[in-house]
Amino acid sequence: MPVSAHESSALRALVDDRYAELAARCRAAGVPLHDDAGVAERIRRTLAASDFAFEAWRGQPALLSPAGLERLRSNADAAARIDALRLPEDEVQTLAALRRFRHAEALRLVFRDVNALDELPETLSATSVLYESLLEAALGWSERAFAARYGHARSREGERQRLVVVGFGKLGGAELNFSSDIDLVLAYPHGGESDGARVLDNGEYFVRLGRQLVRLLNEPTVDGICARVDLRLRPFGNAGRLALSFSAMEQYYQREGRDWERYAWIKARPVAGDRAAGKRLQELLRPFIYRKYLDYTAFAGLREMKALIDAEVARKDLSDNLKLGSGGIREIEFIVQLTQLIRGGREPSLRVRGLLPALAACEARGHIPAMRAKALREAYVFLRRLENRVQMLRDAQTHDIPDDALSRERIAAGLDWPAWEPLAAALAKHREIVATEFAAVLMPQGGRDVRVPAADAALWQAACAGTLEVGTLEASGFVPGAEVADALAKLPQGGAVRAMSVRSRERLDHLMPQLIAAARGSVAPAPCLLRLCRLTQAVARRSSYLALLEEQPAARKRLVALFADSALLAEQVIAQPLLLDDVLDPRIDQLPLKRADIGAEIARVLSTLEEREAEAELERINEFQSSTAFRLGLAFNDGRADAAATARRLAALAESVVGAVTALAERELVAQHGRLPGEGSGFAVLGYGSLGGEELGFASDLDLVFVYDGRRAQAMSDGARPIEGARWYQRLAQRVMNWLTIPTRAGRLYEVDTRLRPDGSKGLLVGSLDAFIAYQQSRAWTWEHQALLRARPVAGDAGLGAALSAVRRDILGAPRERTTVLDEVSQMRRRWRAERDRSDERQLDLKQGRGALLDIEFALQGLVLAHAARHPALLGVTATAALLAACRDAGLLDAAQSSVLAAAHAGLLQRSLVCTLDARPRIAPRDSVLETLCSKVIEVTRALGFAFD
Repeated sequence: MPVSAHESSALRALVDDRYAELAARCRAAGVPLHDDAGVAERIRRTLAASDFAFEAWRGQPALLSPAGLERLRSNADAAARIDALRLPEDEVQTLAALRRFRHAEALRLVFRDVNALDELPETLSATSVLYESLLEAALGWSERAFAARYGHARSREGERQRLVVVGFGKLGGAELNFSSDIDLVLAYPHGGESDGARVLDNGEYFVRLGRQLVRLLNEPTVDGICARVDLRLRPFGNAGRLALSFSAMEQYYQREGRDWERYAWIKARPVAGDRAAGKRLQELLRPFIYRKYLDYTAFAGLREMKALIDAEVARKDLSDNLKLGSGGIREIEFIVQLTQLIRGGREPSLRVRGLLPALAACEARGHIPAMRAKALREAYVFLRRLENRVQMLRDAQTHDIPDDALSRERIAAGLDWPAWEPLAAALAKHREIVATEFAAVLMPQGGRDVRVPAADAALWQAACAGTLEVGTLEASGFVPGAEVADALAKLPQGGAVRAMSVRSRERLDHLMPQLIAAARGSVAPAPCLLRLCRLTQAVARRSSYLALLEEQPAARKRLVALFADSALLAEQVIAQPLLLDDVLDPRIDQLPLKRADIGAEIARVLSTLEEREAEAELERINEFQSSTAFRLGLAFNDGRADAAATARRLAALAESVVGAVTALAERELVAQHGRLPGEGSGFAVLGYGSLGGEELGFASDLDLVFVYDGRRAQAMSDGARPIEGARWYQRLAQRVMNWLTIPTRAGRLYEVDTRLRPDGSKGLLVGSLDAFIAYQQSRAWTWEHQALLRARPVAGDAGLGAALSAVRRDILGAPRERTTVLDEVSQMRRRWRAERDRSDERQLDLKQGRGALLDIEFALQGLVLAHAARHPALLGVTATAALLAACRDAGLLDAAQSSVLAAAHAGLLQRSLVCTLDARPRIAPRDSVLETLCSKVIEVTRALGFAFD
């Protein structure tokens, strides 16, 4: 029966001869071989693909019996059968039993893979499980032998100690090759000694135990070897002890750990022995592997490893090597692992061991675009399938394709290709794609190897030497140059720069001339370079940020443009260098724009924290707020979002942050004092002003009012330290206020203004719902009802928030005399203008000036207050754009008036946000466009009956 319609006579003869020999051996051994078509075809396909399979069947004909074939077809991996493997006390017999078990299980892997009973991930996973099972069995035998000789190892406190076997590489990633060696590191938790008649120090005990384990697996016998064991990844390599205590491991990686070891530990996991202790070891070493901040220094380690690999490839002529050659498996791994190392400290979802799951995680978080991820995934699957078939051919630890035509034909046929040539063409195409992707990641155009401009290098050298002159700098394009020259001269003299390592200083000296050149080409050379000098000073102690700017020309270009355009965003980056990542992030267009999206994202960010501590959560909330606001600033600055959308999204961000902080404060208060009786917390936060009106600016403060359910004021909380309800709510409000405004390492969240609460700054920070109602009904001024128009619940108890919304509708929906409302609103507007308007003949105050933003807001508020009793739909919205539409629908504005106010609001808001981004007051030079907008607003407000002048 043919293996393939395209098979050669040589391949057909090979399979026929071997199948006949196996049939003869089965007859001689009394093994029934059911020669039906299905069985025969699968055996023949396996023989065509694997010499190892032929030798295994020839050595153990019983594997072709009905029970043997059932084992081959079984979809249960080796772990399901390892318990049936009874290892005798005799070491020689144990060696034989382990090897025969390995041969039988490896044969099953070949059989299922060649006959398409398993997909690649299943084959790699089952191979890994096989070696884990062998490790556990061999270790168990070794431990029993040592316990009889030396007793059990114990800590100094008497706790029993076991060996921890950590698997690295493809074993750690559960994606082991068919004939791969297994990379192991051996460790044990604590020092001490054994409790047997012959006492051994734990260090010596576990070294000897490790040697015994390796001998059982690695020693050649008449049955071959069970597993090739490689222990060179341990601390100090071959020169180091075979097994180390956890404390010695931690000390080594803190003091001696190298970048390539961080890459190695990404895939590491306990595979045998005390796995619970192994997980503790991983957690102990996590700060070494994954840095707290974004770590672009990982590039340097990757380049060093790649250089060593390239040298080995050249020395051994391995250019076609499936693993190490250009475009090979290792380059795909490096692309993914680089992303993991850079970001895994901040995103635990990236701490995935297997290549395909890790690639999926990087794609899901947007760090590797979908098209690139698809190409890398397809290349990886193709290369790993081919690599596995090359190794299955003769059970050889090789990554090189055989030279002879018959072997190539066998590999191609087993992979269902008609011939070797089309397979080779597909291989070349995949490798070319991978090589191109890897080159782009490792050395982006304009990255660290770009030539430094000679003239700008001379400027930087003069600054370092203290000989830089203002005239030279001004002639170079930086005018005025005095302040810039001073900043450049002071930078290398700063303590942070003087304390730099040699590598970091080389990086700085390579980077600064490029920043100087880039700043000169910006729209504001001198201010831009000044800000870049301040940023460099701020990040001098964190080489990863310098590495980002040196390694990533796209980030450098975007940063320079930003520092020239926006003083506010530049100051934010200088204060929080973590935002540098947002400058580069390829996901910049994938902002969470809707309120629900932002809320979900902040919840996801908090869920990634290893420890649920208030300080850490508050810092992460701060980082999230800074990053999202910064991204919104970039989108507005780049023209990807207009002013209205930006203001709305900034308000949604603030609402999500207030909600997260309120929930955190409540959780901490409950932990201290317990809960109050009743459903929900009985505490709500009202957002007023720009937050309530969903028109927040980049530097806006938050107008907040805190309200609680007065029915619980006298109740006691149910915790270990109970307190009265009124005090419980007071502490909750104070904590929310404090956490929103307190400076952290990641900055301050918001400035908060609570003066809009009942009785203003004289009133209590938090009041009951009944007190709120009573004040609004009997003592509130018209301007306070104007403010209430823009109020809405933004955090806390949803039930209480709904009650507050109903109260707001009732109060604002009360009948009012139109002329009285218009007069009172006009009086308040005139008073505010007299006190706060900064306009003059040449400039207009975009908020307070005649015909500016507050004229529009006051006019809408007056209309709603005067007419809400007859048009309750007016109270369903708080944002200016929505109020304009509601007033138009109610007939309070005609289409022309609505259009005028909408255009003016959008134009004024746009200019206002531009001023804020440039860290300027919201005052703009008068021009014809501005004058036209404002004059039309004045016409409309007068026509509506307002007297704002």
